[in-house]
Amino acid sequence: MRNNFSKTVLAPVLVLSLAAGCAQAPGKTNGSDNTAGNDAGTGSISIMINLHNPEVPSDKIEKLLEEKTNTQLDIQWVPDGTYNDKLYAAFATGSLPQVVYTQISNFREAIIDGQFWEVGPLLKDYPNLNRFQPEVLKNTAVNGKIYSMYQESPISRQGVIYRKDWADQLGIKAPETLEELYSMMKQFKENDPDKNGKNDTIGLTDRNDFVYGAFKTLASYHGTPNNWGVQDGKLQPDFMFPAYIETMKYIQKLHKEGIINQDFPVTSKTDQQNLFISGKAGVYIGSMQDVVSLQDKIAGVNPKAQLDVLNRIKGPKGEGIWALPGYGAVVLFPKSSVKTEKELKDILAFYDKLMSPELANLLVYGVENTHYKLVEGSKVSRVEDNKLIDKEVKPYNSLRIGGPSTIKLLEQFYSNPIQKKAEGLVKDNEKFLIHDPTAPLFSATYTERAAKLQEIIKDATYRFMLGSLDEQGFKKEVERWRKEGGDKITEEYNAAYTSSQNAK
Repeated sequence: MRNNFSKTVLAPVLVLSLAAGCAQAPGKTNGSDNTAGNDAGTGSISIMINLHNPEVPSDKIEKLLEEKTNTQLDIQWVPDGTYNDKLYAAFATGSLPQVVYTQISNFREAIIDGQFWEVGPLLKDYPNLNRFQPEVLKNTAVNGKIYSMYQESPISRQGVIYRKDWADQLGIKAPETLEELYSMMKQFKENDPDKNGKNDTIGLTDRNDFVYGAFKTLASYHGTPNNWGVQDGKLQPDFMFPAYIETMKYIQKLHKEGIINQDFPVTSKTDQQNLFISGKAGVYIGSMQDVVSLQDKIAGVNPKAQLDVLNRIKGPKGEGIWALPGYGAVVLFPKSSVKTEKELKDILAFYDKLMSPELANLLVYGVENTHYKLVEGSKVSRVEDNKLIDKEVKPYNSLRIGGPSTIKLLEQFYSNPIQKKAEGLVKDNEKFLIHDPTAPLFSATYTERAAKLQEIIKDATYRFMLGSLDEQGFKKEVERWRKEGGDKITEEYNAAYTSSQNAK
């Protein structure tokens, strides 16, 4: 069903009034069905979803979903910029739809208060929902219980992009260790890799991003924990581990020797990339997927420039790379609109069908021969009409749950070899991930004071790397962090960690 409720972007009052009106009790369906066939259906389901496009999408895919699941969908398309405001307003008035896409942190207290359904014990009853990754589900947990289903996101995109033509010119092989990476960057600074007879190049270009810049990735290569680590059975923050200090010393050396841009703590991402694109820097540490746009842009400056990408750099503890929690948005089911466990099970049966390969591919790629063609037997080559994709397919990506590791999705065809390599290395990163043990844990003090306390450590780290703070001075800043709330955060995380370990 496609009514006026889903044909227009909703005004705030309309969101609230219609959300309640569409929360009809779904009918019976077979919760163990592994097909996307037109068998028993779930009646009507109301759903609130972020709209990232400027206009509401075509209903082509929505009609196909309704047909294949025998379900009437009342989709509330809410512009991303006002989504949380609409969501909180609907929550405050008890008029949430049956399904909401959000972040766990937005409703943690309400979840603890029992206002959303727990779904963890039910997932095993559905063949597709049962394929969610336990490690990622654990990261969504609240007090050890699962209340949501997740949208999978890449766990780690981080790696090294470098000027292969420079490396070839200087006879440098792809680095495999931290020492070899340093040597390559040093030679890019000192040995005139562009052969213009000038000392005008640097090894590494970085920016003022403590997470997605070079620091956190280099810290992983040194063996630093991901935000928090376990020492003698207790959690402590990453900056209390020796590997963190070694990372700061590594970058401090780059700075002293002029190998990195001297103002990297205040450099924007645009300026960082411009140093690389303009041929002033030879190494970029960040998302490996950036290699595609960087190669396109650098070709406009120097058609002979050639980039390469790598992800495995050995440090003192071998290979490792920091991991994200593995999910983006989650799906929650409010008890205010899903009145009974039977209604919940019927809605879960609908989502079980969405995780079938047929419907999952429909949400991600659209309709074959309309939005994509199959090449090499089973790989997706999208049509070049971006407006068509944006209008009919892209918005429905927001409806999906799970992802490539839980669903047999069609592979995307990459005509660009460097893009194919980068995507492969993103997948390869999953073999040596460093997880954050606090991802599923909660600390009230962290929620309240984390931003302020993080600035203490961030500032001290930058000062150390720039040479204006020694190791003793850094330790004093750590003590300041502890006194201003850090010890309380550590205490709360350890209590939650111990509780989670005992619950296993």
